[in-house]
Amino acid sequence: MKGFPEPRASWQTAGVHPLVAHPLTPAGPVRAVTVRLQRSAGHLSLTYAIEADLASLRVPGLRPPRIAARLWEHTCCEIFIARREHAAYHEFNLSPSGEWAVHAFGRYREGAMLADESLDPRIVVRRRAGILELDAVIKVKAGPLSIGLAAVIEAADGALSYWALRHAPGAPDFHEREAFALELQ
Repeated sequence: MKGFPEPRASWQTAGVHPLVAHPLTPAGPVRAVTVRLQRSAGHLSLTYAIEADLASLRVPGLRPPRIAARLWEHTCCEIFIARREHAAYHEFNLSPSGEWAVHAFGRYREGAMLADESLDPRIVVRRRAGILELDAVIKVKAGPLSIGLAAVIEAADGALSYWALRHAPGAPDFHEREAFALELQ
């Protein structure tokens, strides 16, 4: 992939992970959301695939890559990364527009957006018949990680559906540690 580290023998394939819609939000025109994840020394490589009637979705148009706020209010792919046994975590918002944001939290929802251009996840977006794909590469340190994979998808009528590996009870909330359902070594 252009702009991405080439897969090598050192990449740990963490597989393809299906996300499920939150039971309180309709899937709408979305048929499936999956995330392919690979890990190498220092990087996570992600490919989000949204299978849907793309004409029935609101997908932000391409813009120059930059840090932007409130991306989760529209179609946006997300990853939450934590060290096991630690309350601190990071949230990456990855928009099909090419815009992105990183938030650092010391504990549940206590944190702020980081204004660090060096964290650029190098987003690449592709569209093909009924599938929107978003690739990103995220820098990570070595060691065991707890991962939450998620997506917010906006239908043409403005309705939002919330997709994750696992949802905590109640309203959609990707920040709940229960949603950090993937463990990587």
